[in-house]
Amino acid sequence: QVQLVESGGGSVQAGGSLRLSCVVSGTIYSRYCMVWLRQAAGKEPEGVAAIDYDGATAYTDSVQGRFIISKDSAKNILHLQMNDLKPEDTAVYFCAAEPVGNVCTRLVQYGTSYTYTYKGQGTQVTVSS
Repeated sequence: QVQLVESGGGSVQAGGSLRLSCVVSGTIYSRYCMVWLRQAAGKEPEGVAAIDYDGATAYTDSVQGRFIISKDSAKNILHLQMNDLKPEDTAVYFCAAEPVGNVCTRLVQYGTSYTYTYKGQGTQVTVSS
């Protein structure tokens, strides 16, 4: 059984940085793609950044140039480096995984709502102005 556990959230002032991590345990194959989602209070979940099994990445427009998604395949850890944070980045951030290894970037790129096969419990990020 695959489990995803996020960490690294917290409170930061606008302009600051945070690095989120997602530890993946269980049997997960190299052809999975992974994504960082976020859900602000009262809003629908939003795909923020994705990385496909081949290393291709995609970002939603609002974080392009500020966030960087990366994965350490040897350690099964997914990261999200978040720089120049803004109050509108405040949300619960989730990592998710999908066995179809090349769909995550397209889902994030086109802003498509999707129920991912595996999803963590989330970590809160709060950015104050």
